Amino acid sequence: MHLIETRDLCYVYPGKVTALNNINFIAPRNARIAVIGSNGAGKSTLFKHFNGIFRPTSGSILVRGEPITKQNIKEIRKFVGIVFQNADDQIFSPTVEQDVAFGPTNLGLDEETIHHRVHEALRILGIEHLAERVPHHLSGGEKKRVAIAGVIAMEPEVLVLDEPTAGLDPRGVADLNTFINSLSKKYGMTVIFSTHDVGLVPEIADYIYVMDKGRVVASGTVDEIFIQPDMLKSVRLDVPVIPRLLKSLKESGVDVSMAYTYTEAEDSLLRAFGKRP
Repeated sequence: MHLIETRDLCYVYPGKVTALNNINFIAPRNARIAVIGSNGAGKSTLFKHFNGIFRPTSGSILVRGEPITKQNIKEIRKFVGIVFQNADDQIFSPTVEQDVAFGPTNLGLDEETIHHRVHEALRILGIEHLAERVPHHLSGGEKKRVAIAGVIAMEPEVLVLDEPTAGLDPRGVADLNTFINSLSKKYGMTVIFSTHDVGLVPEIADYIYVMDKGRVVASGTVDEIFIQPDMLKSVRLDVPVIPRLLKSLKESGVDVSMAYTYTEAEDSLLRAFGKRP
């Protein structure tokens, strides 16, 4: 049984604008899934189906093998946590600590459990020092962490991040990458994220869905997707710099093996130049 599955999912906005067209998507347990595509591809609309914000026009969505209903939607929203692209849409309490506590409080948990969850979420995100700060006085990157902490405190099994690196500086992007990897490795959480920045995908994804104009045009592992430059170009995306560089070196006669992450590329180049057995 998959954690999330869509079957021929279609969604039409008022005015008969088709946003999603026959989407088939699977999210297994303990996975890191990237949904890539240019602006307007339908990524955000798809994500809003994962916990019942939107309902399909046709087709179906199953969470733990069951359709979303009025009876189970509260449980679904505990199970699937979504962090929107604009952190300001999710931050509204007087202090960071109160904001992170909002979700657990609404679950009806006791004060001790709420306190534990809030401080654990702040610790995981590295923002304990912001607990008493006013959220709207924070930087964009800090607000993003607060929004994520608020969802983490709900202890979902699936975390959905819509364009999580938007507005972050390079250090913030690196920290987010480390955080996403830790969720999968340490906590067994499935993470689904969207981006049009293909460069960060190999570092934090096991599987990729490529979307364009409301359709899934390709899906596969990192190496299966990024050996298709023509397909990526057709949807206004590019192959990340590292595999593009190694491919160019290989075509120039340098005996390098293909790699997609920085660590893999470093190892490939050191081996090619005799610096590593």
